[in-house]
Amino acid sequence: MKGSASFGEAVKVAISSLRSSKLRSFLTLLGIILATTTLIAVVSVINGMDLYIANQLSTMGVNGFRVVRLAMIGNFDAKKYLELIRRNPQLTLEEYDFLKSHVTLASEIGMVANRGVSVRYGTNLIEGAQLQGVTSNVGIITNVTTAMGRFLTDTEDERRVSVAFIGEDVRERFFEGVDPIGKSIAIEGRPFQVVGVAKALGSMFGQSRDTFVWIPVQTYFKMYGARRGFSIAVTAIDQAHYQQAQDEVRMLLRSFRGLRPKEEDNFAIFGSDSIIDMWNQMTRIIAATAIAIVSVFMVVGGVVIMNIMLAVVTERTHEIGIRKSVGARQSDILNQFLVESLVLSATGGLIGVLVAWAVAVIVRNTTPVPMAMPYNAVLIGVGLSAAVGLFFGIYPARRAAQLDPIVALRFEK
Repeated sequence: MKGSASFGEAVKVAISSLRSSKLRSFLTLLGIILATTTLIAVVSVINGMDLYIANQLSTMGVNGFRVVRLAMIGNFDAKKYLELIRRNPQLTLEEYDFLKSHVTLASEIGMVANRGVSVRYGTNLIEGAQLQGVTSNVGIITNVTTAMGRFLTDTEDERRVSVAFIGEDVRERFFEGVDPIGKSIAIEGRPFQVVGVAKALGSMFGQSRDTFVWIPVQTYFKMYGARRGFSIAVTAIDQAHYQQAQDEVRMLLRSFRGLRPKEEDNFAIFGSDSIIDMWNQMTRIIAATAIAIVSVFMVVGGVVIMNIMLAVVTERTHEIGIRKSVGARQSDILNQFLVESLVLSATGGLIGVLVAWAVAVIVRNTTPVPMAMPYNAVLIGVGLSAAVGLFFGIYPARRAAQLDPIVALRFEK
């Protein structure tokens, strides 16, 4: 029919309407743009952090976990922390030896002790380097690999030899363009011979993880003693026995410490799953907050679109009368205004996607916060915007479709 319009024609009319009043269109779409930008930015942060944390936790190993004196995972509670300090004793070498000789579901079990130290090579000094005393298998447990030289050995640990395995930042600071193997560095004034360099681990939240020096754990204890504490690193025999290995270590340590069945653990066990659970709890809160903000923006944007479409219906009442007089059906008018509302809101969603993408690039390149925009977030953002436009465009479209053609033809602006 002459008065009917195809979908393509309806889209052209909608685009022409957007172009004819750019400022009004932008103000109309502002709520949708802000909602879409917020939604995609939050999704990008969560997605980026998911990838980032999964990558960073790889150093703990897929099947790895730690036994420590205490671990505050989640919300920090100062009162509870002080209570744990009083209640939980440091792990001892006897406990480590006991676990090592009795655990059956672990492929590797080792020790890690650490503290901040100053490290010097010639006139170059690094303050606050992470010194770790480790058993020879910690490289296997943590998936840290060598870039140069070799790792520490059992013999060096047993004989308390002064050798060091250094991180990439230490190598770059002290030995840029020079082979570091065999060179001597001073850890708090004591000489250590470099035997290996680790592959770069990268940074976490802007903090480098490569400013470290590993030495044999017995050498560490010789320098600082074992009373300051250490953690026990364990790798389960496989993923299927991961939880069982934790349960076995917990049971053995409780037995060694003489804890009764109803007494709480006076030590902590945590692995990558514990950290991931904590992160999932955080993301649920972030997502809930984002949904609340996005909902407000979307409703505001939808109401504005509805008001603008009502104004458009009023402005084009005479046009509607002409179209009805030449044969346009109510469904044709309804579809025309629904398409216009859809195009209007989808355009806002698309602009919001572009703004969110620009924000993600800027934040990723200028801050330690990782952002990775997933492709499905683009579809969700534009799709949700379009859905809002359709929902809030129904009333104006119905109103336009139900106009009496005679009354519409007599209407004057």
